[in-house]
Amino acid sequence: MSDAVNLNRRQFLGKASAAIAGIAIAPNMLLFDFAHARPAGEAASSAVRWGMLIDTTQCESGCDECVTACNKENGLPVAKSATDVQWIRKVELKQDNTGRKISLPMMCQHCANPPCVDVCPTNASFKRADGIVLVDKHRCIGCRYCMMACPYKARSFVHEPVLNHDSDMPRGKGTVESCTLCVHRVDRGEQPACVEACAKTGHRAILFGNLNDPNSEISQRVRGVASSQLRADLGLNPGISFVGL
Repeated sequence: MSDAVNLNRRQFLGKASAAIAGIAIAPNMLLFDFAHARPAGEAASSAVRWGMLIDTTQCESGCDECVTACNKENGLPVAKSATDVQWIRKVELKQDNTGRKISLPMMCQHCANPPCVDVCPTNASFKRADGIVLVDKHRCIGCRYCMMACPYKARSFVHEPVLNHDSDMPRGKGTVESCTLCVHRVDRGEQPACVEACAKTGHRAILFGNLNDPNSEISQRVRGVASSQLRADLGLNPGISFVGL
């Protein structure tokens, strides 16, 4: 291929990328945001800490769009029992003193001090520099120590062979898995699937962003509203906080 053809091809791809970056799927929501994508081959940075702020006052009881989106994005079957694999589940609570009912999505809390990582004998459970807690399926031996250590019951064990799994999110029998914050999407500069699905319903109960950036929307929101972490007394410093608990 000639140098001229190569140059024209690069110019075309550059213009196409710029156009794609501006495609909106909804007001104020871009399909792709290359400005926040992590360049291929570049390691995750501790300058970033990804997290979520979940507003339970905006989370509607009976709505499970976040669960459906998670299952679809990660190739998970629809859960039919409490023992089935779930990376995110809806929890219904009721305050004894007021009778107020609270609905919230529950997933891996992506702790700064994750107990699942501490107990893993093979280092299969690990935390990236940007705060995302993951499981290396090549190292996982299925001992399930991490499942016992997690106070949020956020991990599942794969009992059956997995067929036709997505290459972005490999799964396998005999391994443990949990919410990854849709790390494959985050590394492309996109929102996790649950966040995008919640926004499409109009609830916008889940806000995702960089907790280490004081100017990010999530950091400003955390500073402006009363929020709390689940089991903050354990000192795990989860990356997920809740409004209205």
